Amino acid sequence: MNDVYTQNAKVFKAFCDETRLRILTLLQDGDLCACVLMERLGIKQPALSYHMKVLVESGIVQAKPVGKWTHYHISENGCAHAEVLLHNLTATRAKAASICECANG
Repeated sequence: MNDVYTQNAKVFKAFCDETRLRILTLLQDGDLCACVLMERLGIKQPALSYHMKVLVESGIVQAKPVGKWTHYHISENGCAHAEVLLHNLTATRAKAASICECANG
């Protein structure tokens, strides 16, 4: 079952690993090939493949095959979604209600 909670968990899973945070930092400068990521991170292809799968499934990163390699970049839409999701999940209903009461009072 692939419900909204499962999809939301994938977004947060992308941010809860040191290696994935390092990958995102590297991708802030633009597209990078998997071979460059492996070299800069000092990890082997299976490890990179796992982390990139998590990042791509979250929507935060997009993959583009180029020849025998894959190039990765940060998805603006994925990042915007993650930002809204975090805000919506952490906004308290009590605070929103008190703001409404003050505005009406």
